[in-house]
Amino acid sequence: MKQGFRQSMAWLHTWTGLLVGWVLLLIFMGGTSSYYKQEISRWMRPELPTAQVDTATALASAEHYLKHNAADALSWNITLPDARTQAIEMYWMNPPAPEGAPARRAYGQATVDPRSGEVVAARETRGGEFLYRLHFDLHYIPVVWARYIVGFCAMFMLVAIITGVITHKKIFKDFFTFRPGKGQRSWLDFHNVSAVLALPYHAMITYTGIVTLVFMYLPWAINARYPGNEMQYYAEAANRISDSAPAAGTPATMLPLTDLLARAGSEWPGVDIGTVSVANPGDVNATVDFSARASSLSNITPSLRYDGVSGKLLERSAPPGGATQTYGTLYGLHMARFADPALRLLFFGCGLLGCLMVASGAVLWAQKERPKHLKAGRIGFGLRLVDSLNIGAVAGLPIAFAAYFWGNRLLPVGIEGRANLEQNVFFWAWAAALLAAFVWPKRSMWAWQLYVGAAMFVGIPLLNAATTGIHLGVTIPAGLWSLAGVDLVCLGLGLCLAVAARRVQRWQPPLPASQRKPRPQAAAVVATPVAGESA
Repeated sequence: MKQGFRQSMAWLHTWTGLLVGWVLLLIFMGGTSSYYKQEISRWMRPELPTAQVDTATALASAEHYLKHNAADALSWNITLPDARTQAIEMYWMNPPAPEGAPARRAYGQATVDPRSGEVVAARETRGGEFLYRLHFDLHYIPVVWARYIVGFCAMFMLVAIITGVITHKKIFKDFFTFRPGKGQRSWLDFHNVSAVLALPYHAMITYTGIVTLVFMYLPWAINARYPGNEMQYYAEAANRISDSAPAAGTPATMLPLTDLLARAGSEWPGVDIGTVSVANPGDVNATVDFSARASSLSNITPSLRYDGVSGKLLERSAPPGGATQTYGTLYGLHMARFADPALRLLFFGCGLLGCLMVASGAVLWAQKERPKHLKAGRIGFGLRLVDSLNIGAVAGLPIAFAAYFWGNRLLPVGIEGRANLEQNVFFWAWAAALLAAFVWPKRSMWAWQLYVGAAMFVGIPLLNAATTGIHLGVTIPAGLWSLAGVDLVCLGLGLCLAVAARRVQRWQPPLPASQRKPRPQAAAVVATPVAGESA
């Protein structure tokens, strides 16, 4: 450390942030949007019902549908609606096809209106689930490799956060300092403010993100204790309910699921039940599991199991151990499923600040390097590469996100493979932005891409109004804020991008100090009267 400890930390901060900055930006954008995964999924399926019903009515509708359409299934799984999702999502495991009969799918699934119990013919889409998976599975990459890449980037991010705190000895003073129009100094101020304002969030979300996949990165202890049976470890650690007994092959009449729901409610007063799982429906060995919806800080939720025929309480999950509870709490902090609307909005805002922090850090490096290249008379390969990636990621990713929403509204509803096409639209748009950035990595390209992103985001509410009946003119008067919020956030993001594009277009680099100093001196000479002249 010839330059001293703080200077060494500054070097480490710069390079750990830069080398993975563009992937981190994708991770942050996908993860931030995931706080409203359910609202995005709901908006992207405008055919779904908007009215809410109570849990018992929804469960009765689900049971009616399954008895008529999946009576021979090996198991049922029902996700009940809540304030954020108004439809019932269910899937079931089909029995093997009889010998000589055509092969059948292993699983069936359906989206059902909780009022009528009828299937909703909603368009095929992955909705917010795609954006959620994107931030740790990436896409077009094998899942295992993608998660190793994300974990590597998260470790670099954690190092960048720690070294950033060490580097800025006046970090809290810098938080109150912003000097616009000063070129590199302004970018540094903006980077500091966006980092310090949500510093606890940045540290928490990075560390807990690593923790969520820690058993994948460090599997050796589990493999040694549970060779070839990793799932047994998870079941024992979380004290989960044991596996159901196999079907006896003897038909039996089950109690209505609503009756069992009432019994679960008496065991769990005030607990919101999120999922119902039925094993061996219509069999004498039928069992029904009720799982609470995640509402506490920990991601581990309790479960109850009833005999589906007699209604007897068979088993309840035991409280997890201390280590498991700690892991569940860290996992729950990262997912934020416990958050109420105000806290979720705060998490979303901190996530946006994280995006700005990563983006401004990458741009700041280019701003610091540019004078050296200009002094040498040419822009080197490294700076040109960073400029291209900065434009393609910072300005290009918003275009890709907006294109995903546009694809949802413009692709034909009944087209085959529609969900995959929507995802492809995202990457086609991003690829086009990256290609344009590499062809012309200039300031004008910054402005053009920001304007395109602004126009696309502002156009989303208009496109929604032109193609569906859940536009702002309907959702706001009806108080459907989960739907209106998506339109309003898109509109807000579009306006912010338009302001950024306008500033980039009109920005002029500040004069160097050697050119700024003579001007005041010259002005003073002009203003001073020459001896013998009247003032």
